[in-house]
Amino acid sequence: MNQAVMTFEAIGYSGKKLLAVSLTSLAVIIFLPVMAVFSMGTEALSFLASSPSATAAESKGFYMGGMVPGNTYEWGNCTYWVYAKRYWAGHPIGQYWGNANRWDESALAADYVVNHTPAVGAIFQTDEGEWGHVAYVIRVDTITGDWTISEMNAPNLNVVSERTFTKASAGYYDFIHDKKGAPAWTTPFELSTPPLATGN
Repeated sequence: MNQAVMTFEAIGYSGKKLLAVSLTSLAVIIFLPVMAVFSMGTEALSFLASSPSATAAESKGFYMGGMVPGNTYEWGNCTYWVYAKRYWAGHPIGQYWGNANRWDESALAADYVVNHTPAVGAIFQTDEGEWGHVAYVIRVDTITGDWTISEMNAPNLNVVSERTFTKASAGYYDFIHDKKGAPAWTTPFELSTPPLATGN
């Protein structure tokens, strides 16, 4: 007989009890991570599951910077972050474009170029969700065409995160560039970001 089984039997555990404890432990080990994901709530699950072709997502932390001059959007939301990123890049956008699901229409009305082509410095826009979502394009891979956004409030208020998407997924989204006829950007696009607290 196995030494471990003999030891458990010596302290009052039978082979059936040992098997039951082992199977219960295994079930808990498998079940806990699943419960952890579901306990994050529907917003987090939606963030993780609803993005076509999102290849990577990474939280960067809680925004600790000061107020952004002229930013009329709600602090901690995606619209606040995108206005700030464009302001810091030296290419501010409208202060009253409304909720994210209206930004494409507002940009078109203000004579901005809106298309399905991601570019560094452009604004990613989608009508998905109750209020839509916007983000700032920070990278486009010149070889693969994969593109990365910097965003806020996806999935948590005032938390900055990044997601990378495949080239093919760009057709699902709108990208707001600059005004028609505006000179090409000469500002460096890799902006230094104000302090972010880690640990969310």
